[in-house]
Amino acid sequence: MENKKTLVIGASTNPVRYSNLAIQSLRKHGNDVVALAKRMGKVADVEFVNNFPSSKENIHTVTMYVGPQNQPEFVDPVLSLCPERVIFNPGTENMEFSQKLRAKGIEAIEACTLVLLSTGQY
Repeated sequence: MENKKTLVIGASTNPVRYSNLAIQSLRKHGNDVVALAKRMGKVADVEFVNNFPSSKENIHTVTMYVGPQNQPEFVDPVLSLCPERVIFNPGTENMEFSQKLRAKGIEAIEACTLVLLSTGQY
């Protein structure tokens, strides 16, 4: 199983939030996780961070759990990470952001991280 280091944008300590479930599932599937949130917290063995990671972190995948109205602050930092892909989970779809990613050779997909993990497509 390949470790695809993943940045979760919009992490939540609330156990019914999809970002929380995704962090748990990513860890169960052996992936390293960086969880970005406005507030400090922890899910499983993952401590939340408030600062955007640097490109030295070698992030493979970014998974979005913030709506398009809250994404502008993340566009340039995500582009600078040069991840392999960005997953726009349901409700986070953003055509303008997706076009900027694709223009830089980064895969932008509209999908559910939990479904991708549970079906072996992650």
